[in-house]
Amino acid sequence: MALVPCQVLRVAILLSYCSILCNYKAIEMPSHQTYGGSWKFLTFINLVIQAVFFGICVLTDLSSLLTRGSGNQEQERQLKKLISLRDWMLAVLAFPIGFFVVAVFWIIYAYDREMIYPKLLDNFIPGWLNHGMHTMVLPFILIEMRTSHHAYPSRSSGLAAVCIFSVGYILWEHSWQQ
Repeated sequence: MALVPCQVLRVAILLSYCSILCNYKAIEMPSHQTYGGSWKFLTFINLVIQAVFFGICVLTDLSSLLTRGSGNQEQERQLKKLISLRDWMLAVLAFPIGFFVVAVFWIIYAYDREMIYPKLLDNFIPGWLNHGMHTMVLPFILIEMRTSHHAYPSRSSGLAAVCIFSVGYILWEHSWQQ
C-alpha cells in the first residue's frame, strides 16, 4: 500500500514537534530549574499535547496500513479505539489548547511584549523556536483538520473535558506560585 501525502505530512509534523521539544529542553534557562520546570508553562504543555496527538495520528496511520484487508476483527476493533482516541484528543485538547496558546500569546505579544515574552528571552530562545512553539501549532492543527475526517465528541462531553483540563491547569499553576 502506498502512503497518502497526509500520512507523510503527519510524520513530518511529529518529527518537527520532537525537534522543537528537544531544542527547548536543551536550553539552559533559570526557570527550567525551579519547581515545576517547563511544566508550569502552558506553551510547553501544549507542545507535549501536540506531539502526543500527532504521535497517535502516526500510530493510527501505521495500524491502518497494517490491518487493512486482514479481516482480523480484534485488530479492527483496536484500530477503531485508536481512531476514537485520536478524534477525542483533537477535539478536546489539541485544537482548543493549541488555538488558545497561539491566539493569547500573539495578542498579548502585540499589546505588550514584555508581559508575555520579555526581550531577555531572546538571549535563550532563538526566533525559529519561538515560532515553532507559538505560531506553527495552529497551521499544523488546521492542516490536520482539513486533510482528515474526524468524529467529534458531543458538545457537552467535549466542553466538560476542556473545562476539566483548564481547571487542572489553573490549580497546577496556582500550586507552584505559592
